[in-house]
Amino acid sequence: MTNTAVARDALYRRVGWRILPLLILCYTFAYLDRVNIGFAKLHMQEDVGISESGYGLAAGIFFLGYVIFEVPSNLLLEKIGTRKTIFRIMVLWGLTSAAMMLVSDATTFYVLRFLLGVFEAGFAPGIIFYLTYWYPPARMAAAMGLLMLPGPIGSMLGGPVSSWLITNFEGVAGLHGWQWMFLLEGLPCVVLAFVVWKTLADTPDQAKWLSAEEKELLRRDLAVDRDEGTRSFREVLRDPRVYALAIGYFCLISGLYAVSFWLPTILKENGLTDTVKIGLYSALPYAFAIVLMVVLGRRSDRTGERRLHSSITALISAVALAVAAFTASSFAVSLIAIVIATACMWASYTLFWAMPSTYLKGTAAAGGIALINSIGLLGGFLSPTLIGFVKDATGSTVVGLLSMVALLLIGSLAIYANRLPTR
Repeated sequence: MTNTAVARDALYRRVGWRILPLLILCYTFAYLDRVNIGFAKLHMQEDVGISESGYGLAAGIFFLGYVIFEVPSNLLLEKIGTRKTIFRIMVLWGLTSAAMMLVSDATTFYVLRFLLGVFEAGFAPGIIFYLTYWYPPARMAAAMGLLMLPGPIGSMLGGPVSSWLITNFEGVAGLHGWQWMFLLEGLPCVVLAFVVWKTLADTPDQAKWLSAEEKELLRRDLAVDRDEGTRSFREVLRDPRVYALAIGYFCLISGLYAVSFWLPTILKENGLTDTVKIGLYSALPYAFAIVLMVVLGRRSDRTGERRLHSSITALISAVALAVAAFTASSFAVSLIAIVIATACMWASYTLFWAMPSTYLKGTAAAGGIALINSIGLLGGFLSPTLIGFVKDATGSTVVGLLSMVALLLIGSLAIYANRLPTR
């Protein structure tokens, strides 16, 4: 290995240690505040009086607000910078998440969930776009593998932490445990927003911790990348490959959020009754997901292959979720199948994002990533809403899970068939 290659590897390790830990921490709270209603549901449903379908609608309505404002937020980010955008988003979503403690009926539940989506819009695609300022395509999958860890981390920690807060804070100061959960998991986001404001550099050129030589090395690596690919947002809107990516992402998101929002309920249907135990078992699938995401992200960078990595793991997740749906009477088998399905879904999701962030450049990257994410996140509205209505109608989540299996199969095919140009 040449001295230049060694210096380059050391530089990207340094970049990773400076920007990724803070982004990962922020994204963990974002995901936690998005899915913690899955644990609040076990108690607030009775306190507030919300049906299964009402809960499913509230879980999904977050994504409608998110989708409506996502593309404008990301196009604005390119103009004003990541630091200002993330600060604004985190302050507003943190306050709204904490305000979920004030839910008193179905209407306030719907309104606050919708506003949470509005205020969080642009966060995930914004930080994905932000990475394109720091990493060339050959290093993107490994960086994405780390950036996407907050999904499973938020779910893994969210189960035990949320269930512990709900159980141990019940009745404190006359409030229910679920109210304390929303408050104590929402307000840290406001604090983190000020950390972002003080420490995050919008681009390598603004990073005081990089030397002039290091900035020039990053500039050369990224200049080659930015000179190629789709350039304008108008081109993105006419590009069928972008919509194929969005379809694949829609299917992945449908499966991911079906598990995220309904796993506590599924475990309860399978015989668990203790809230703390449900939280601990809910963490298990995400522990395996973290390992698989990191391992496959690095492997994908070594081989330079994204499409098969993502489509094959999506296919495996579909098969495993089908097994989980048909083996609900056997807790051990069903749990193992859910662990495999969840781990493979998250791995596919991580590898997926190395594709559009490589294919789209410039304004196209800001708007295109947001467009793909917006269309895809409609799956986050569809899946919990559909499972809620099915559970009200049948008393079981099985039929709803099988519909997610079908979507994952479609998503696997869409990703496999979408051969992006090799550059």
